[in-house]
Amino acid sequence: MKKISIAIDGPSAAGKSTIAKLVAKNLNYTYIDTGAMYRCVAYYAFINHVDFADEEGVCQLLDHIEIEMLPDGTIHLNREDVTSSIRLNEISMGASQVSAYQKVREFLVAQQRKMAEGGGVILDGRDIGTVVLKDAELKIYQVASIECRALRRHKENIEKGIPSDLELIKKEIAQRDYQDMHREISPLKKADDAIEIDTSDMSLDEVVAHVMDLVEKCI
Repeated sequence: MKKISIAIDGPSAAGKSTIAKLVAKNLNYTYIDTGAMYRCVAYYAFINHVDFADEEGVCQLLDHIEIEMLPDGTIHLNREDVTSSIRLNEISMGASQVSAYQKVREFLVAQQRKMAEGGGVILDGRDIGTVVLKDAELKIYQVASIECRALRRHKENIEKGIPSDLELIKKEIAQRDYQDMHREISPLKKADDAIEIDTSDMSLDEVVAHVMDLVEKCI
């Protein structure tokens, strides 16, 4: 069976990673969490006391960053498991900031394209269909209302035992949307050939089934 490349783009907390992981499992594809890669850069800056707004300082850290995505779903930064650490709200905002830096994007996009060679991959992020994998056979733009996304993130935090404030999350998601859509380099936008899916009123199973139908049409 032909193996294709799938690009899923969309705003923060739209459930892209969850859907991508489930679809990848169904297809026995490799899931590449590009957002986690930017979070790793932000987290490394954070633990090294480099301000997210210090572009030169952040970019100087790149030579010391090694990111691994293991088969069990864990994410390692310089051989340390940072799977949970990079999901903190502060790191989420930092990821949005550092992802606007040209050198950071070039550093990670080169890695992402190499990982995607040969197909059989699913990548999710902000600019996969528009920049990273322009030739992906299937492009999806996944959205949901701010209220829905905030509630999902809030429940996720509570389940993981992370302190959570729903109203604060709403404000942070709105701010993140604005940053992502208005950044100078590779802003978040829907690719011309992407299929939009609004998951606000859809269950996980419904979204996965819809994506699987789209995949079948491409194979």
